[in-house]
Amino acid sequence: MTHQVHAFEPPERFVAGTVGPPGERTFFLQARGGGRLVSVALEKVQVSLLAEKLEELLTEAQRRFGVQLPEAVASVGDNDPLDTPVDEEFRVGTLGLAFDVDTATVVIEAIAAGEAEAEVELGGGEDDDDDEDDEEPDEDLDRLRVRLTPEATREFIERARRVVNAGRPPCPLCGQPLDPAGHLCPRHNGYHR
Repeated sequence: MTHQVHAFEPPERFVAGTVGPPGERTFFLQARGGGRLVSVALEKVQVSLLAEKLEELLTEAQRRFGVQLPEAVASVGDNDPLDTPVDEEFRVGTLGLAFDVDTATVVIEAIAAGEAEAEVELGGGEDDDDDEDDEEPDEDLDRLRVRLTPEATREFIERARRVVNAGRPPCPLCGQPLDPAGHLCPRHNGYHR
């Protein structure tokens, strides 16, 4: 089975965004460049963790390699909606991060969720002695690879955080998202709030 590697090194634009109303949003990573547009779907928690881990990666690159990092972005930056059409290429199962010291760039790789993950979750029942077979399915999965400068990475982090926080406000008591009609708060023993 052939797989596609959508490489943007560097992209003209790389952002996290959503489609749909709060509470029903679908999260996407979208890369544009060279006349191509690639959108991959992922979970809200993946976007949040990606922003967090990218911040840690930049800090570690500065500490270990002396990379000059830009200051935290104070301006709003790219707040435009996702480019259309938003056609999902694949759903992200795994995210990978690396820092390329030679080019002082951050490499982000989003790998499609595959059948191999489902087999592992279901307890595939095959011999576990074949280590080569365990790593081979990963090679057959589509992936989005993006290479960003530290400045572009900071801008991505700030936008990703804004997108994650733009959803439904949290309940002040339990932290779960509030629907427009309220919600059943466990801290109020199930009374509607």
